[in-house]
Amino acid sequence: MASMLVHAFRNVPTSVSRAAKLSTRLLSSVSHTHSQAAQATSKKTLAKPGLRNVVLVEGVRVPFLMSGTTYADLMPHDLARAALQGLLTRTNVPKADVEYIVFGTVIQEVKTSNVAREASLGAGFSDKTPSHTVTMACISSNQAMTTAVGLIASGQCETVIAGGVEFMSDVPIRHSRKMRKTLLSLNRAKTIGQTLSLLGKIRPDYFAPELPAVAEFSTSESMGHSADRLAAAFGVSRAEQDEFALRSHALAKKAETEKLLKDVIPFKVPGRHTVTKDNGIRPSSVEQLAKLKPAFIKPHGTITAANASFLTDGASAVLIMSEDKALAMGYKPLAYLRDFVYVSQDPKDQLLLGPTYATPKVLEKAGLALEDIDVFEFHEAFAAQILSNMKAMDSDWFAKTYMGRTSRVGVPKMEKFNCWGGSLSLGHPFGATGCRLVTTAAHRLIKGGGQYALVAACAAGGQGHGMVVETYPQK
Repeated sequence: MASMLVHAFRNVPTSVSRAAKLSTRLLSSVSHTHSQAAQATSKKTLAKPGLRNVVLVEGVRVPFLMSGTTYADLMPHDLARAALQGLLTRTNVPKADVEYIVFGTVIQEVKTSNVAREASLGAGFSDKTPSHTVTMACISSNQAMTTAVGLIASGQCETVIAGGVEFMSDVPIRHSRKMRKTLLSLNRAKTIGQTLSLLGKIRPDYFAPELPAVAEFSTSESMGHSADRLAAAFGVSRAEQDEFALRSHALAKKAETEKLLKDVIPFKVPGRHTVTKDNGIRPSSVEQLAKLKPAFIKPHGTITAANASFLTDGASAVLIMSEDKALAMGYKPLAYLRDFVYVSQDPKDQLLLGPTYATPKVLEKAGLALEDIDVFEFHEAFAAQILSNMKAMDSDWFAKTYMGRTSRVGVPKMEKFNCWGGSLSLGHPFGATGCRLVTTAAHRLIKGGGQYALVAACAAGGQGHGMVVETYPQK
């Protein structure tokens, strides 16, 4: 596929060349983002006869921090517990009313493999409250939320907490396979002779550790390498990527300054100071970013530390309820959680194109058009990933060749797109980003007077997620 894409996008048709002009609008859109807020309309509601309305009551997250910084001495369940406690504080929901807790995570700490359960117990929930953990790479907390939606829509539960956590400051590092086998055999040794015999077989190479890698198991390729190849295939330049990254940081800083990031809660780190904001937001300049060297494909790659999301520690949590239950308890929900889809495609050449495939499917499922969407919140794994998705979505050729469509999906307007920053600037704790996307989408709808938001994300394994969020009536 890669060679086909390179050939196709070197001979870019008119429809795709429009997407290539995105970079000229990226930075200019920063100053217009808030002044061009979506206006309230009289669009239809997406409520469906016979199906319970599921609402997002509230969402919170501890500040997202670069790994190896203030959270470095903690453990994943510490962050997840803090997110749960913060949600309890903000909503005052009685713990006894929470019927189920589900969290997403990617790299599991072996001591707390079901981190949802350990965090919920640590946060003071009853040991009678069931909790489980899901994993689906970067859309793990998306899966946690839709699991909650399913429990409520089916009538199994009225109140569920969903969330996600990732802790990259301390990932599991294993002994080599040879050493693990030897240690397990030592544990079964019955005599000193057997023990000494096994110890005598240990060789220096046994001590080489196995380090975890952000790489595809099926291809052994890192996500950064895949992003570099995708950028080359779609003709996304280094300059375009750097400009998009600058936009993300500028918008995140603006949102932080204007106190729009309402989901962030303070977290007193034991033995250290209280963390009140994300620490990865770093506005820079085109000149500074141009000095950075390629991070993956050297020396000709275009992915750098500045135009890729950084390793992040963080946790998020959302309170999801049936509408009837929420209103009976006196809550004013933020939004309805409506239609959603999961997609998957070739993990080698289409690893990061989840949003391209998810967007038309979820829009068709909801009976909406791209123009109906007031707010777009897409996960920013890499600037190259976002811009490649834009070009794919605006290509008739790609739609016909790979998606079985008669015409292109279309491109979101940049004044509606990730207007409060994204994963490139706010950070990307793998298992926690989905809840941030949905909560931010709900707050942006309320702030701008819009009705519909579209949340989309790619994930390892060539998978993706899309969801439509509908603002809750504010009157």
